[in-house]
Amino acid sequence: MKPKKILLGILITFSLVVLLMGCASRPSVGEKGSSIAVWDLDDLSLSKGVWPDLGDILSSQIIEVLKKRGDYVVVERQRLLLALKELRLGTTELADETSRLKLGKMLGARWMVFGGYQIIGDKMRLDLRLVEVETGKIKKAVHRIASSTNLQEWIDMAGRAAEEL
Repeated sequence: MKPKKILLGILITFSLVVLLMGCASRPSVGEKGSSIAVWDLDDLSLSKGVWPDLGDILSSQIIEVLKKRGDYVVVERQRLLLALKELRLGTTELADETSRLKLGKMLGARWMVFGGYQIIGDKMRLDLRLVEVETGKIKKAVHRIASSTNLQEWIDMAGRAAEEL
């Protein structure tokens, strides 16, 4: 009889723990396992074309950080490109954030990361926004400034900014 009472006590304790965990508040930004898509960052610099692939490079770093964190399921960039090709959407249509959000919804993304960078002299400013696809509301914005023209420092800064999303 005693083992049954011990087992019953363990079962009741376990049930209470599960119940209390269900009552705990969730984080304000995204649940674990939510899908996220990351767009290439826009070049907002006055003199464009100096670093032609920088938006792609910085976005790749952001994607890697988000994957490593494990908070999100990252929508692969290839899926974004295939969807764009199928829909025959060009850069003009994608300049509108609303169009990008519609595409994200079609791909099943709950969150999207948008942003841009601006290089002025020996400084680079990076702005990232975590946007909820369903509502279009910005859930988090991160801004960073690097006082350097070192590409690796810019990549590292993008990674640190992504950790805050």
